[in-house]
Amino acid sequence: MQPANTPYFEHPPFFFDQTRFRRDLAASEKLPLQIFKDAVGAAEHQMAERFREGEDVATLVRERALFIDCLLHYAWHQYHWKPGASLLAVGGYGRGELHPHSDIDLLILTEDRADSDTIDSIERFVTFLWDLGLDIGHSVRTVEECLALAAEDITVITNLTESRTVVGDSQPGEQLAARMEAGKLWSTEAFYDAKLAEQDERHNRQQAAEYILEPNIKNSPGGLRDIQTIAWVAKYYFRVRTLRQLQGKAFFTEEEFAILQSGESFLWRVRYGLHLLAGRAEERLLFDYQRELAKQFGYEDSDTQLAVEQFMHNYYRIVMALRELNDVLLQFLGEAIRQGSEQTVAPINERFQLRGGAIEAAYPQVFNQHPSALLEIFVLMARHPQITRVRASTIRLIREHRLLINEQFREDPANSELFMELLRSARGLSTQLSRMTRYGILGRYLPEFGRVTGQMQHDLFHIYTVDAHTLQVVRNMRSFRSPEAREKFPIAAEILERLRQPELLYIAGLYHDIAKGRGGDHSKLGVVDAGEFCLRHQLPARDRRLVCWLVEKHLLMSQVSQKQDISDPEVVHAFAREVGDREHLDYLYALTVADINATNPELWNSWRASLMRQLYQATQHALRRGLENPIDREEIIVETRSLALEKLCALGLPEASMENIWAQMGDDYFVRESADNIVWHTAAIHELHSNSPLMPSDTLVLTRNSGPGEHDGATQVFVYTPDRANVFAAVVTGLDMLNLSVHDARLYNSASGYTLDTFYVLDESGQPLLDEPQRLQQIRDTLQQELALVEDYSKIIQRRTPRRLKMFELESRAHLSTEPGDHYSTLEITSADRPGLLALIARTFVTHDLRLHNAKISTLGERVEDIFHITDAGGHALCDADINRELEEAICRELDDHTAPQ
Repeated sequence: MQPANTPYFEHPPFFFDQTRFRRDLAASEKLPLQIFKDAVGAAEHQMAERFREGEDVATLVRERALFIDCLLHYAWHQYHWKPGASLLAVGGYGRGELHPHSDIDLLILTEDRADSDTIDSIERFVTFLWDLGLDIGHSVRTVEECLALAAEDITVITNLTESRTVVGDSQPGEQLAARMEAGKLWSTEAFYDAKLAEQDERHNRQQAAEYILEPNIKNSPGGLRDIQTIAWVAKYYFRVRTLRQLQGKAFFTEEEFAILQSGESFLWRVRYGLHLLAGRAEERLLFDYQRELAKQFGYEDSDTQLAVEQFMHNYYRIVMALRELNDVLLQFLGEAIRQGSEQTVAPINERFQLRGGAIEAAYPQVFNQHPSALLEIFVLMARHPQITRVRASTIRLIREHRLLINEQFREDPANSELFMELLRSARGLSTQLSRMTRYGILGRYLPEFGRVTGQMQHDLFHIYTVDAHTLQVVRNMRSFRSPEAREKFPIAAEILERLRQPELLYIAGLYHDIAKGRGGDHSKLGVVDAGEFCLRHQLPARDRRLVCWLVEKHLLMSQVSQKQDISDPEVVHAFAREVGDREHLDYLYALTVADINATNPELWNSWRASLMRQLYQATQHALRRGLENPIDREEIIVETRSLALEKLCALGLPEASMENIWAQMGDDYFVRESADNIVWHTAAIHELHSNSPLMPSDTLVLTRNSGPGEHDGATQVFVYTPDRANVFAAVVTGLDMLNLSVHDARLYNSASGYTLDTFYVLDESGQPLLDEPQRLQQIRDTLQQELALVEDYSKIIQRRTPRRLKMFELESRAHLSTEPGDHYSTLEITSADRPGLLALIARTFVTHDLRLHNAKISTLGERVEDIFHITDAGGHALCDADINRELEEAICRELDDHTAPQ
């Protein structure tokens, strides 16, 4: 029971009826947990409603901290404490800031080591707070223990510098603060270095991009932690409690302080709403929350932009400004802290000088008198590796004068030459382009780039905004020169060494997505901007044509490799004709690999690498052979059969038996399959029929990881079984049950009534399966079981189709076409990816009595783009336009009926 002489809390929030609360406590006969819970529930509800009604978030954040102060005050007095015990708020709570589900960090401070009575009170007090449902983190220490830990740990001293006593004896907290101040546990320089290293590590964990599409509003560059880092270092250096105390002390300008305040207010509002939506301390601004917050904050869809895109564009604009300000202010603090060690000045030229590893303007009017210096400074940094940063005063000058970059500036040949020199620099290009973006220079020099700055692509395929993705593409291109690239990107690394002019590749990288968001085909629209850039920068006509071709065709190689049958010589020949020569092939390959890896690093796996390598090498061969001499299919068939037969005979298998098996195969089998695969298949089929010649219904299932060469980035699953309508449905359903994703399927029918199907599969991490006999046997057993049920699969597939489905706002699209003379029709399906999708598609084939002859599977983030070659049950192409349209609609309807959770 609370002692009668417990004082009122001096400054309760206005909505907390302290008199009533005390009266309820006095009437309680035991520990009044429910009374506290009722108070918390009422306060949370009231503050949530005020937030939704648009009340200033700073008021809510601070009132919530004040309310928790009040509760802790009363909870503390439910227990008996010896003199010298106190409860301190630390961290964000110590600053008096609490969001709905922020951690409430507490320090119970005692003069001496806690005795048994104090330990008992602490345990009961903390348990009471947990039972109350508060998200507390707590520690129990003496002053001496705090000092010892603070001397060793940057996090501890940071938290303690923001501590304040909430309730209890005030003397221990005052003693701790005085000892920390007098003892100088960390020098200002050591504190600064530690916080800077901490920030760098945090940024790297967040992929060093403020423009990641699902940002962490607390930890991403430009997020709340960046604001706090400025505050921590500034307060430690100037020995103040708040940043407001630094106004007028030449630390920041009025404009910079306004940016800090407005940026923090915006991020607080987003974080407050995010916590309420998630019901927990969620800091990731996930797509679903983005849509909800955009709606709550009053954004509305327009003709050109969705509400969520407008909201996120505003978010990116603000965090970019905060990232820039973080750069300026931390640089300023570092210079102030190290001012005694950075006095040596070495001139670079008449406009710039070097001071302690940082470049600075030689005099304040340098950009007014020489506007070209706004580009020159970045060229100098790329040219001189000893320049590691820009002085804060010079960053401010750049920001103040960037409006000088106008049409006249852009048309000046001297500036064009400076930018081309930067693109041709041997080092530092991606670093300087990123720095130019952060300081607002690149978006003004290339206005078309400025228009895509902060522009989001609202899907899970892209993980960056357009501008961040673009800079990552250039960064990837530059990284192909590194020793590490020789292992991960051997072809790209080799290409970069022999490119005639690598800067043409970088220009194509800068412009390949420049027209995103304008409507229409961004590849074609981007050609116009790329051409104008080349003209303005006086590139020769040959180079201009190459850059424009790369921009227009930048998706071609990935589309051909992932959506077409690149084992078909006709596909390769058509691609080679489009490319034309080795130079175009090299540039396009390097651009494509850089683009895929900059879109989403998870997209680049051994499978995609093998597809790209196979297409590149096959195209090289086609170009060497000559575009006027396409590969003859009959020549391939003869060569492949001869090589396979030689290997089979070396295994001791009878030639006549091999020829009998092959006599049942169509020509496509020998065109599309390698000799090694044919040997593998044929030997197993021979053994199957030799062992059980009287059992023609036997099914054969083989598994192996592909070796070097074709499709070496996947595990092959080979199925040989009597041809029946539902074989494909049974196999893909079984593979899905094993959490394996199918990335390619090759299906052949033999004259003997069998189907020979090869499926290329990856595990859940996008990798081939490990060579584990038990796992491979599980695959064989599962498929054998499913295929044994295939006659009744029209009914069985209803219960086999997985129900673990995601929900995406992506409507399925189906397009069915039949080219004149083709024996099959091509069905293209675009749909939201989800577990069991391929099994679901197979189910629609069963439902509509369609026969599948080939499949090409392509997964792009949350979207799949699959191509199927199908016929009707009689093996005929689908040529009736009305029936095809009805079939397209029916397939989409059946797929979309399964996109919502069941």
